[in-house]
Amino acid sequence: MKDVIIAFDKFLSQKKLYFEAILIGGAVLNILDISSRKTKDVDCLDPEVPPEIKMASEEFAETREYLGLNRDWLNNGPQTLKTDLPTGWRNRIQNLYKGKALILHTLCREDFIKSKLYAYCDRTTPDFEDLKDLKPTKKELTDSIDWVKQRDAHTGWPSHVEKAFNVLMKALGYE
Repeated sequence: MKDVIIAFDKFLSQKKLYFEAILIGGAVLNILDISSRKTKDVDCLDPEVPPEIKMASEEFAETREYLGLNRDWLNNGPQTLKTDLPTGWRNRIQNLYKGKALILHTLCREDFIKSKLYAYCDRTTPDFEDLKDLKPTKKELTDSIDWVKQRDAHTGWPSHVEKAFNVLMKALGYE
């Protein structure tokens, strides 16, 4: 995904377009060389992808079929998570990539792990593998469980979260 970001930066620069965003998800792990899991999209948490950037990203995908990108590869799929993240998350964002036309940030490690843990409890895959690649410490996991338990009002959610955390702790060798 890092190669895609570099090429897209060049593409935007040639079009005299500029985009700055906060990303989450598997693409971030690829860009940081934490995971080699293939992902076909880039999850933009904030801001909403402007129409001119959206059009450029679609053209980029269509003219570079060899990259295997979906037309909607740059998307705001996780945008609703903004209201659910821990208080002050915007003050803790980290730099991810700085090019000529593209500046990308991501959540700090603590907030990123929490977002991945929430996703893992919600849908299991591919987040389980991402979390194994992230190698959260036992403390990072125990510091996150209460936050994740509060993300869903379903009565069975807290026990589901505990079971999921136990599976992950075991996979990471903490139990």
